[in-house]
Amino acid sequence: MHILDESEHRVKKICVVIGSRANYSSIKSALRAIAAHPELSLQIVAGASALLDRYGAVARLIERDGFAIAAKVHMLIEGETPVTMAKSTGLGLLELPTVFATLAPDIVLTVGDRFETMATTLAAAYMNIPIAHTMGGEVSGTIDESIRHAVTKFAHLHFPASRGARERIIRLGEPAETVHLVGCPRVDLVAEILGDGTAPLDAAIFDLGVGDRLDLDAPFLLVSQHPVTTEYGEGERQITTTLEAVREIGLPAIVLWPNADAGSEDIARGIRKLRERGLAQGMHFFKNLPVETYIRLMARAACLVGNSSSGIREGAYIGTPVVNIGSRQAGRERGRNVLDVPHEKDAIVAALRRQAAQRRYPSDTIYGDGEAGRRIAEVLAATGRIDIQKRITY
Repeated sequence: MHILDESEHRVKKICVVIGSRANYSSIKSALRAIAAHPELSLQIVAGASALLDRYGAVARLIERDGFAIAAKVHMLIEGETPVTMAKSTGLGLLELPTVFATLAPDIVLTVGDRFETMATTLAAAYMNIPIAHTMGGEVSGTIDESIRHAVTKFAHLHFPASRGARERIIRLGEPAETVHLVGCPRVDLVAEILGDGTAPLDAAIFDLGVGDRLDLDAPFLLVSQHPVTTEYGEGERQITTTLEAVREIGLPAIVLWPNADAGSEDIARGIRKLRERGLAQGMHFFKNLPVETYIRLMARAACLVGNSSSGIREGAYIGTPVVNIGSRQAGRERGRNVLDVPHEKDAIVAALRRQAAQRRYPSDTIYGDGEAGRRIAEVLAATGRIDIQKRITY
């Protein structure tokens, strides 16, 4: 499938579309490795919620980190409903082909399982641009799993984060020689951040959010809960249940705003109502946090509660006790640091008490050892001409 000849020893253009804060942290280490590689040229396209202030204006963070943005694509339709999510995917598919035609990348590297990942993949596939995909082969809940496996069937190079994910990609009919077990680039950031003791947390982070200021040297909870797209309409009830459980525990909490998926407004409404009713004592709310700050908070928190994949991925490596609520991460490989509970207050309270009493779990490298970005860049550079015609192997 891969044929390397001398004529192909030239700088290879790798285009990465970043559509959210999660996208960025999930690929940042690979971006750096690609930019630093003498045989690769990095092209970054920023779009969707990465361009919006209310989701933290991630595009500005990308530029502050020293990356140049080659193009910006406004493709997020307001509303955060299943209808607007589908329309945003379509808008991305309308806009991205023009960007790809201008940039003429040799490979499009797409991240994970979000709606912008689907738009990126379809645009590149129709334009006969080889596709590389990170974090494929994993099992979880919501529409994300369907998108993830669909992208796998379009992709020509696969960069799974775990052994189980690699095996699933091969069972889906992808040639084993195209499936490279590299680990998760998000774990690279964890290893780097926690290895650097020069930037400790301090109270200045609370200038970035609203609510009570916490003593970061005392036990606190970290709440990160996103909408479940296949349970649209349940978000307000679900986040209310979670926050009521947090209040019952009595520990102060840092609460993060949800992502831009369908149903995020329901979760935001539940958070706002809690504050408007005067029930948010001991809580501080952030719409967006630099990844370095978030990782240090995870490392210090008594427990992470919600349904974010960060508890599964970064949490395993850090050893953070996690209470994972509901179906959003159903089936995803996890370490011993995770307790799974339904959206029921009593179950959440019991799990929080158990996990908050736990100090730290041993570090687990189920999702990588901190070298994923370097491995991705090396494979991209070493890969020769790619046959874009996909074939299922049996």
